[in-house]
Order: sequence, then C-alpha cells, then structure tokens
Amino acid sequence: MTTHKFEHPLNEKTRIYLRVESLLKQLHVSSQFSDDLQHLLFFRSLFDLLEIFEQIQLKSELAKDIEKQRLSYKSWLNVDGVDQGMLLDVLKEVDAVHNDLMGAERFGQSLKEDRFLSTIRQRFNLPGGACCFDLPALDHWLHLPIEQKNSDTNQWMDTLQPLANALQLWLKLARETGHFKSRIAQNGFYQSDAEDANILRLDIPLSYGVYPMISGHKNRFAIKFIDFQTGQACTQDIEFELAVCS
Repeated sequence: MTTHKFEHPLNEKTRIYLRVESLLKQLHVSSQFSDDLQHLLFFRSLFDLLEIFEQIQLKSELAKDIEKQRLSYKSWLNVDGVDQGMLLDVLKEVDAVHNDLMGAERFGQSLKEDRFLSTIRQRFNLPGGACCFDLPALDHWLHLPIEQKNSDTNQWMDTLQPLANALQLWLKLARETGHFKSRIAQNGFYQSDAEDANILRLDIPLSYGVYPMISGHKNRFAIKFIDFQTGQACTQDIEFELAVCS
C-alpha cells in the first residue's frame, strides 16, 4: 500500500530544525551540479540557511538540546533490561557530535565573510535576479573548471558539517522516541494529548486522497484531514499510523 509520510513540529524550535534539515538536503543534492540549473537551488538553499542563522542562535540552542539528550541517555546506564553496549555507543556518538559542535564557528560566519557569496547574495532576493546580466560574477564562476567549482562548494559545505552532524543526530534520536500506532480519525478529525512532544509523524494511505492540517503544541494536538480534490474538510473515517516523538 502506497502511503504519504508527513511530519509536523509541535514547537517553533523544532520547526526551524526541520526547515534546516530540508535545506541541508537540498544543498547536498544540488551541490552535484547535475544540470545547468542546479546552482540556483544550491545558492538559494545556502542563502536561506544564512537567513535562519541571522534570526536564531542555532548553535547554542542545538548544543543545549544535544546535552539534554545526553543526560537523558545517561540516566539509563546500569538499568536492567537496557542494552548497555548499544547505549554506550549512542553516548559516544553524542559526545563526539557535541564536542565538534562546541568547537565550531558560529554557523554561517565564514560564509557571510566570503567575498564571492556576499557579492551575489543580495541579487538572489530579486525575482529572476540570477540572470547573467544581474550577476556577472556568478556567470563567471559558472564557467570555471568543474574542479574549481567543486573545491569552492566543498569548502562552503565543510563549514556546515558540525551543524549537519548535530542536527541529524538530534532528529534521529528524537524520531526514535516515537513508535507508529494505528489510529482512526473519525469524520476526518483526530485529537490527543502529547506530553512534551517535539514531532508528530504520520503515515497516511494515499488511497484516501487527503492531507493533514495540524494544530497544537507540545502537550496537545489536533489533526484535521482535508480532501485534496475539493480542499474541504474530509468527512469519512481515516485510518492512519501515528508516532508522537519527544
């Protein structure tokens, strides 16, 4: 059965984390420059990340959240029934990621100071502003040998690696706290309590032809399914899988 997997954050910080995760994925895929227009996605993703870095102290927030996870996992040491070998491996990974994060520069600092990126960043805010006559510096860069372009992109992306590693680990551990369970949205509506939750994960059969509209916070949430064809609230019962992740 084909399903639609959907995630929804239950607080603003997790919302930002998921946005950054999406941008980092776009950055990685587009950095291959597999066609002539991939550079547009690459630089747009990079500049969107810089916008986020300027709005929130992401490094310190992520470091605090990684530390909370470390303390939570340490509380399971020497507890009967817990795989201590696996637990020690997780703690070792958390420690390594946290140390790299603390030793990293402020996210985006060297990117903001890069002369070439600073030259082209402002024009990317204009509709269609990436044309050669708007950005002759970018046009020149695009005609450089592939080795030079790869060297530049790798250098830019390397500065984001501590962020990528820390965010990937935090989201991985957060997602693993939730287990999918079958739920039924009667007349297309479902609500429940969620104690200190960060993420809702849904698995919805595509055959229903619906998508979820979710509202709520870390302690309570509501899901209303919308019919894709009509844009109206669904009135049939929807059976789906739900995981509530802390």
